[in-house]
Amino acid sequence: MSEYINNRQMRQKTIKDIIRQLHEGKTVDQVKSQFEHVFHGVSATEISEAEGALIAEGLPVEEVQKLCDVHAAVFKGSIEEIHQPQEPALIPGHPIQVLVRENKKIAHILEKEVRPYLSLTALEGADAIINLKAGVEQLKDLGVHYKKKENLYFPYMEKYGITAPPKVMWGVDDEIRAQVKSVLTLLEESSIQKENIIKKAQDMADKIEEMIFKEENIMVPMLMENLTQEEWKTIADGSGEIGYMIEHVPQWEPGEVEKEEKASIEPETGIVKLPSGEMNTEELTALLNTLPFDITFVDKNDKVKYFSEGKDRAFPRTRTIIGRNVSNCHPPASVHVVEKIVEDFKSGEKDQEDFWIRMGEKYILIRYYAVRNEDGEYLGVLEATQDIDSIQKITGEKRLMAD
Repeated sequence: MSEYINNRQMRQKTIKDIIRQLHEGKTVDQVKSQFEHVFHGVSATEISEAEGALIAEGLPVEEVQKLCDVHAAVFKGSIEEIHQPQEPALIPGHPIQVLVRENKKIAHILEKEVRPYLSLTALEGADAIINLKAGVEQLKDLGVHYKKKENLYFPYMEKYGITAPPKVMWGVDDEIRAQVKSVLTLLEESSIQKENIIKKAQDMADKIEEMIFKEENIMVPMLMENLTQEEWKTIADGSGEIGYMIEHVPQWEPGEVEKEEKASIEPETGIVKLPSGEMNTEELTALLNTLPFDITFVDKNDKVKYFSEGKDRAFPRTRTIIGRNVSNCHPPASVHVVEKIVEDFKSGEKDQEDFWIRMGEKYILIRYYAVRNEDGEYLGVLEATQDIDSIQKITGEKRLMAD
């Protein structure tokens, strides 16, 4: 046991030393033999655990990220031999099959529509720049592929204690997205610097191919080892909302999966369980009152059943309206409009109706939505009101991440 602990500590020390060498300017080729000597025969999972321990100690993720190229250079033989494509990669619609299909499309774009133009001779052709730009344009769809990974796969990896690889891979994903954008910018300049374009595009293509390898030979085996059929089904169901790089993705239905939980509340704890999560009643109340707009719900019997109580309200509401008929909550001059909206919602003729009015300095947007269950049965009306005056004044962009 002590030998195992010592080996693990020694490997972490080696990783630190290699990162230091990379930080000082050594190339991947100069350090990969050292990495290979120490980590020969060690699983990718154990290496990720070593990296995770270093991150937990405070080593920046960006520094650990520098090891990605070393991983790719060293593991292309050993990990491919250990982790051959597994059965889910052959099941139509399974998330792993979708991932592999998308990676094949990415590889095809690189091989056929990008790399053939990455030489001075090739770029001399009449349409070479146009063709290369068209190929790189297709790589912008990588964003969809990476979003599925970051929003569907990574949460489950973290759930099972695999924390370092998601952080590192996400950082590399961002680098790749920036590289694609940078190459496109160079290709759109009036004065084309071919040598610079070739170098940037080659670096981009290499990093994308390395990510394909890491996804299929490091990330996928970790997921296959841990995820349940129910969790794979959740990923499959969520993939459509983000989108695909490929066409004709069939719906995957695993053999036996627990039925989706219906909404419920646990009286003892006050926990409200919903299909997409759970909160206690204090959290739920605070969340609804923090929404940047007011909401009011009228049930299928036309009774006011709920309204949020945010601090900046568009219209006054008092708790005495709970249980009141919605027609009695509006002045006689406009009640017929409200009744017509409800009638249209109940009949299915409409699902939404919008109005907007000026009230002093406020510009109020009033939106009505028909609320229906999964079977399309009418449950009531949701009214959402918001002062949009400040929103209308927004111009340009303010991004979460710098370009």
